[in-house]
Amino acid sequence: MIPTVRGACCTLGLLLFACGGTPAPEPSTTRGGAPPLPPVAANDLRAPEAFAGISDTTERSRALFTEASRVMLHPRCVNCHPAGDSPHQRDDMALHDPPVVRGPEDKGVVGMQCTSCHQERNPVLARVPGAPQWHLAPKTMAWEGRSAAAICAQVKDPARNGGKSLQQIVEHSGHDPLVGWGWSPGADRAPAPGSQAKFGALVAAWVATGAACPSDKSEKEAKR
Repeated sequence: MIPTVRGACCTLGLLLFACGGTPAPEPSTTRGGAPPLPPVAANDLRAPEAFAGISDTTERSRALFTEASRVMLHPRCVNCHPAGDSPHQRDDMALHDPPVVRGPEDKGVVGMQCTSCHQERNPVLARVPGAPQWHLAPKTMAWEGRSAAAICAQVKDPARNGGKSLQQIVEHSGHDPLVGWGWSPGADRAPAPGSQAKFGALVAAWVATGAACPSDKSEKEAKR
């Protein structure tokens, strides 16, 4: 795909909320009378230890994914997890300019492959973003317009997550270089909150506690 000098996207891939994304949920009392979660800046993530006060393991697992979803729903990740055939760009998630399409393998079409312009790293003098194996997430992994609850169910489903096991999802989240681009996007792009290490730790803790998914109702409660 031919990028614009304003282009910016990533996959999880993965994957939510400095500029143009959802702000960090305000601290609130968790279910079961657990103490409030500590406050966190919009550009940071809570560590898994912050959820230790949630005694119910399933509720803790749901809360951990909700925190991790702040990365998945950030523009750096949603831009390359589109519901349509074209990537998005910038914090306002505008359609890619110039126009490009995903192609049969999510890597662009002949003559307009993603890697024709997106190299393996951000160039020093240009605004074109770059990371290894730059491409769109498949439509089955679309996150655009979806809630954390819907994305959680998708991430757990091998038929919709690229055939990955939960342990492979943990590895992918914490170590994949393309996912890592979200925290080093170059130019003046806002990075995803936290760091890849923090994100990977949250995903690992979510899996370790049963990989429970939040409900749309619980998401709204967490953001009060």
